[in-house]
Amino acid sequence: MTKRHGKKFIEAAKKVDRTQLYTPEDAIKLVKETSYTTFDSTIEVHLRLGIDPRHADQTIRSTVALPHGTGKTIRVLVFAQGEAAQSAQEAGADFVGSDDLIARVDKENFFDFDVAIATPDMMGKVGRIGRKLGPRGLMPNPKSGTVVPAENLSRAIREIRGGRVEFRNDKTALLHVAVGKVSFSEERIYDNIAALMEAVKSVKPSAVKGTYIKSVTFTSTMAPGIRVEPASAQGMQVRG
Repeated sequence: MTKRHGKKFIEAAKKVDRTQLYTPEDAIKLVKETSYTTFDSTIEVHLRLGIDPRHADQTIRSTVALPHGTGKTIRVLVFAQGEAAQSAQEAGADFVGSDDLIARVDKENFFDFDVAIATPDMMGKVGRIGRKLGPRGLMPNPKSGTVVPAENLSRAIREIRGGRVEFRNDKTALLHVAVGKVSFSEERIYDNIAALMEAVKSVKPSAVKGTYIKSVTFTSTMAPGIRVEPASAQGMQVRG
């Protein structure tokens, strides 16, 4: 450990018993105690799932509205035209456009945004830049709630700005989700994680047999991971 990590990490790691499975409450306290960055670190939850990512009917992709947001300002881009574009602008989207915005992404490699939303009628055109948006996780998709009918644009933009986040498994059956900042109170962190756990449980594929959530780890930017008892994590409920 001494060769791979700095002194601050090593000191933080001493506070964590790697052989122990903590309760969610104790793990949240440790996450705050072990954060040593000079900036407001992001808190993440890592879940190892009992799914086989090679099978489409076992992949996980959905969204969750975090009760207390992520603590991050989300930049929203909307591909829309006509009245839908006007609605998006009024709702506070950072970038709104159609062919012009598609060309900007394609020719100028413009990616100065966190979430891209598109109305259904724009998807044929947006698909042309899927090769650029897809690898960055920015391609609008119905499963992630980012292909939105014009009449629902305002609500979708507000939800995303307010703390709606997407989660999806990677090729190794892991989920990595940011759930807030170290500066959040323990209660707010707990509520956000509880909301995430409920959302993950609600999209359990019917094809999955046996243990669905195999391991749970809480951590913050650059800090050591804190292992949490899976059953306790799955029993978390939003309190606020």
